Amino acid sequence: MASSKKLLPSDLPALVEAKLKNWVQPGRHLTLALSGGADSVVLLDILAQLRAGLHFHLSSLYINHQISPNAARWGHFCAELCARHDVPFETVTVDVGRRAGESLEALARAARYQVFSEQPADFVVLAQHLDDQAETLLLQLLRGAGAKGLSAMAELSTQDSGRGTGFLRPLLDVPRRTIVDYAVLHGLKWVEDESNADIAFDRNYLRHEVLPLLGKRFPGYRETFSRTSRNLAECALLLDDLARLDHAAAVADGRLRVEVLRELSGPRAKNLMRHYLAGAGAPTPSAGRLENMLQQLRGSRDDAQVRICLGDVLVRRYRGDVYIEKKTLTPQSNLGVSWVSQKEIDLPDSGGRLLFEHVAGQGLSLARLTAEPVTIRLRQGGEHLRPDCRRPNRSLKNLLQEGGVPSWQRQSLPLLFSGETLVFVPGIGAACEYQAKEGEPGLVVKFERSI
Repeated sequence: MASSKKLLPSDLPALVEAKLKNWVQPGRHLTLALSGGADSVVLLDILAQLRAGLHFHLSSLYINHQISPNAARWGHFCAELCARHDVPFETVTVDVGRRAGESLEALARAARYQVFSEQPADFVVLAQHLDDQAETLLLQLLRGAGAKGLSAMAELSTQDSGRGTGFLRPLLDVPRRTIVDYAVLHGLKWVEDESNADIAFDRNYLRHEVLPLLGKRFPGYRETFSRTSRNLAECALLLDDLARLDHAAAVADGRLRVEVLRELSGPRAKNLMRHYLAGAGAPTPSAGRLENMLQQLRGSRDDAQVRICLGDVLVRRYRGDVYIEKKTLTPQSNLGVSWVSQKEIDLPDSGGRLLFEHVAGQGLSLARLTAEPVTIRLRQGGEHLRPDCRRPNRSLKNLLQEGGVPSWQRQSLPLLFSGETLVFVPGIGAACEYQAKEGEPGLVVKFERSI
C-alpha cells in the first residue's frame, strides 16, 4: 500500500482497485452509502469506473435523517448523480428521534447503521477516510473507551451488521485533502452539510478547533493515530481470544460459574464479564458499573440472591451461578399452547422456546405422549412427577428446589402435559411411564432460554 504522504489524487482509483481485489469476488453486490459530500461522490466516481473490470454489481443508498432542511435536496442531488453514472439508487428516510442522555450524532449513527444492516448486499461501502479515523480515535479516547473502542474503524468489518453484511472502507488510509483534490481534478460537484461547521458537535469541534493546532506541531498525526488504532485492534483481538478461553471454562447452559469468576484476576474477570454479557445480547455497562457488578457477584455471601438491573435485562446470582434474563417477563397462567408435531414453539412469557426433535429410543415415547392431546402450560401448584423410575412420585415444588431451578424461573417454566398428566419439566426430566424405550420412536424436548 502506498504511503498516504506520497499519495496523489490520480492514484486513488488504483488504490481502491487493489483493495477491492483483495476483498470482493466477481459477482458480488456493493451498495455505496452516498451522502452527496465530496468523499462519497469521489468514491461513487471511482467505483463506477471499476465495476466493469472487477465484475461487481453496484448500487447506491442515500439516508435522509430529517435533521437538515436541505436533506431532501441532497437526496435529489444524489439521485441525479447516480442516474448519470447508471447506478441503481434508493433513498431511505429515518426517524432519528430524541432520547435523554444520547447525542444527536449517536442517534443518527444508530439509525444509519440499522438501515445498512438491512441492505440486500454483500458489502456496504463507506467513504470514511484517514481524517475520520483520527477524529474517531480522539473521540473514543475522550470518552474513556477501552482497547476495542480505541481500535476505531477497520477497512473491512462485519461487527456493525446484524445480517452478516460486510462493511468496506477503501479510503480509510487516504487524507481528506487528497480526496477533495481528486474531486477538483475531475470536475466533480458535491454538496456541503451546513452542520459540519457547527462546533457544538464534538466531532466538528475536534475537526475545526483541535486537530488543525495538532497538525501544526505534529503534521503526521493522522498516520500515527491510524497506526495506534491498528495496534489497539490487535490488543482487542487478543482480549477476545482470552475471553473465549475463559468462557469455555466458566459457562455452561448459559450460566456463568461464580467460582471461576472469583479465581480470575480483576482485569481478566472484567474481560470475561464483558464477553459474557455481549454474548447474551445485554448492554455493555460502564467501567464503574461493571466494577460494582463484579463486586456483588464475586463478593456477596454464597446464599445471597444478587439481582442487578442492566438496561432491559436482569443479571442474577443463584447457587453459585450467574443468570442473564429479561426483567419484563410476565407469565400468563392460562398459557395452554397445543403441540401438534411442531419443531419449535416460541414462548416469550417463559423467556425462550421449546425445541422438539425425533430421536429413536430417547426422550418421551411418542406413542404414549400423543395418546391424548399434548399441551404446554405453566405451573399452577400441586403438580407431581416421577422422573426417576426407582423413586416414588414427588411434588414438582421439591423437584425444582432439588434441581437448582431458580425461584424466579419456576412460575414461568413451560410444562408438557399429555391430557391432564404432567409428562415433562425442563431441567427435571420426563415422567418414568412416558420415557421412550430402546428402539421406539421418541421425542427429545429442550427448553432454550433467550433474553
